[in-house]
Amino acid sequence: MSTQSFKQHSDNKSPLKYLGVDAGGTFTDFVLIDQRGWHIHKVLSTPDNPAQAILKGIVDLKLADDIEAGSVCIIHGSTVATNAVLERKGAKTVYVTNKGFKDILTIGRQTRKELYNLNPQPPTPPVPANYCLEVDCRRDAQGNVLQSLTQEDIKTLVEEVKALAPESIAINLLFSFLNDNEEKQLEAALEKEFFISRSSFVLPKYKEYERGMATWLNASLGPKVSAYIEELSLSLPNCSVSIMQSSGGTIAVDQAAKRAVNLLLSGPAGGLSAIRTLGEQCSSTRLMSFDMGGTSTDVALMDGDFQLTDEGKINDWPVAIPMLEMETIGAGGGSIAWLDEVDMLHVGPQSAGSKPGPACYGLGGEEASVSDANLVLGRLRPDAFLGGAMTLDASAATRAISRLSQNLGMTTLELAEGILKLAEQQMVRALHSISIQKGYDPSDFTLCCFGGAGGMHVCELAEQMNMAQAIIPANSGVLSAYGMLTAPKQRRLTKTYFALLSEASDNILELHFQEMTTKGQDELVKEKVQPEAIKAQCSLDLRYQGQSFTLNVPYSEQSEAQFIRQHQHQYGHTLDSPVEIVNLCVSVSADAVKLAQAPGLAHSKTSPIKQVTLPLEDRLVPIYQREQLGQEDLILGPAIIIEKVSTTWLKKGWQLSLDAFGHMHLSRV
Repeated sequence: MSTQSFKQHSDNKSPLKYLGVDAGGTFTDFVLIDQRGWHIHKVLSTPDNPAQAILKGIVDLKLADDIEAGSVCIIHGSTVATNAVLERKGAKTVYVTNKGFKDILTIGRQTRKELYNLNPQPPTPPVPANYCLEVDCRRDAQGNVLQSLTQEDIKTLVEEVKALAPESIAINLLFSFLNDNEEKQLEAALEKEFFISRSSFVLPKYKEYERGMATWLNASLGPKVSAYIEELSLSLPNCSVSIMQSSGGTIAVDQAAKRAVNLLLSGPAGGLSAIRTLGEQCSSTRLMSFDMGGTSTDVALMDGDFQLTDEGKINDWPVAIPMLEMETIGAGGGSIAWLDEVDMLHVGPQSAGSKPGPACYGLGGEEASVSDANLVLGRLRPDAFLGGAMTLDASAATRAISRLSQNLGMTTLELAEGILKLAEQQMVRALHSISIQKGYDPSDFTLCCFGGAGGMHVCELAEQMNMAQAIIPANSGVLSAYGMLTAPKQRRLTKTYFALLSEASDNILELHFQEMTTKGQDELVKEKVQPEAIKAQCSLDLRYQGQSFTLNVPYSEQSEAQFIRQHQHQYGHTLDSPVEIVNLCVSVSADAVKLAQAPGLAHSKTSPIKQVTLPLEDRLVPIYQREQLGQEDLILGPAIIIEKVSTTWLKKGWQLSLDAFGHMHLSRV
């Protein structure tokens, strides 16, 4: 939140309150910070209309009068877009491109997911062939017209679109990043009846496949995202409402409605913002974050800071929008265990969500999930879920897993353990991809776990990654919601510009940077950010001439040397080829308001609230209430630590202590 926004609300007679909201696929989390301190809350999400859960949480927190007075500043993040992509539940979308190029999203880069599989299954095309339409127009690589777009072409396209009756339209014409006149003509002809996603607005960069995928994703997600954003805005007319972007900064709600693809990792990005704060508190600059919610798991690596990328992926689809570099997989507490046609066990990516939810929620769900497996093994306590506000149905969980185990000739406990191992292997692969595959040794890092389901698996994952240390932050189950409040207001702009770095004119580059900076500043000023509070950072996407992929480095006299070092670290070699500029990038941002930290932890020592027998353990397992723990406590596994927003399974061979901030530090004995 900007300084100016803070003043505007400070002048209001009503108390100033900050509300961070993370709308996930299963739960919607809230962190409220005001002059009385911190307040945390969770409600079941409403996937059909995410705004309903947010409004319910506001009522539960007794904020209606403050909302009416306009004294609440809301910063909102969501995994709605993420989960829609992971579960392939986007809107029915028509893809429009030039004549002869309608198969481009299906063909992609012609790479195989399994390199040595001689009989690979072809991937499902993102857009069915009959929903890919063409217009007979064309520009060349310099932006010159080769074939003009006629009114007859436009009329024919409109008729074809109406016959298909889609919910949204993605327009991606060749070289529109140089001249987008034709895209704008098509948009004008269709925008009154359909949600339109135009590539020159979404991602004005070269690489037609990646640009097309980003444009299609924006169109596919747009109707659902814009509908709930609109409802939220109408329900909260007097409040300052911002939304987290995948890049780690916030954007005003009215500007976010047509940028659904920029919100793709909105919720997880909030968590990474909070991890930065935790790193400062713990004096740790090397962290691997592990965020496990009800529907998905997100992992990222911080070596000093988190990295940005425009080569991200989700569901094996490229996402060329600038985003914090992380790996997202469809494995969460609600991920469904199922058998294929040859009775092989799978977990996810389909999730039970919040309706009906896992079988143990007792809301009508009958399919076994990861949460059901944890409950059957006793690690999740039926009477301590959400601080006792929701009782889990252990019998329903056992029945759900038993139905699968009978088909496999296994016991219920064996299958429950197998479900967890299979889900954890997916998470290990994701952690490998952000560390070992990029030249980092996981043993040099601390695993930082958060999300409502993360604490159940942190010890096992750390062991498999050969990591000896882990941290579970205070209020880890709602950490992403808190992270929303620590994020800056931000815009990231990119412009394709090809030139050899050694031959590029600094004057011309700086003119382009100034133009982009002014555009970003203007957008932030519209959000009532004071111009003097805005900071700008310029960078270059560089590659060796002849390469396809780039690395981003700050723009300076040392850009080439830094690129060479970064290339050596990531790929293990350098080349003799000249270094080439591909894109110019600008980030403009304004810092968030500094908020009060959660109260510190007292020096005390506590005893377990009870001890229980678990199926796979050879001794009684103590259960501790996290809120009662103090800095003098040293807990040896196996043990269970329960709290209002999450549960931690401390595995045998691990010990746990707490610091002054209330963060739990886990280490292998």
